Amino acid sequence: MKTLNVMLACVFVLAYSSTYAQNTTAKKENLPIDKKTNCYIRYFYFPNLQAYFDNLKMVYYYKEKGEWKTASELPKNYGGYSLYNKAKVKITDYDDDKPYDLLPVHKKMYPYNSKGRFINQTASSE
Repeated sequence: MKTLNVMLACVFVLAYSSTYAQNTTAKKENLPIDKKTNCYIRYFYFPNLQAYFDNLKMVYYYKEKGEWKTASELPKNYGGYSLYNKAKVKITDYDDDKPYDLLPVHKKMYPYNSKGRFINQTASSE
């Protein structure tokens, strides 16, 4: 009987933890808001890759063979680039689902610099 109780307790814990894990996904309301634009700070733009990271879905958007791809990690041909490596720019004026539509604008605003510095003061190299 004791073994049965232990097994039932384990099943309950596993069922509860899997349900809890599904409900703890990121929510847009938890993202910071830019006070000037009133947009959620959802994306980072990486000028040297011309790629984006989505803080809500926790995925990268990058171009491969002329098409935009989505993945939780960048492909190996990006050299192991990390979210915490080199220069990135907070996108404070867009929070919809296709940041890559603004790539021409972001390329002009934040041109790639091998030293990770930007002329535009709104960019960050966090």
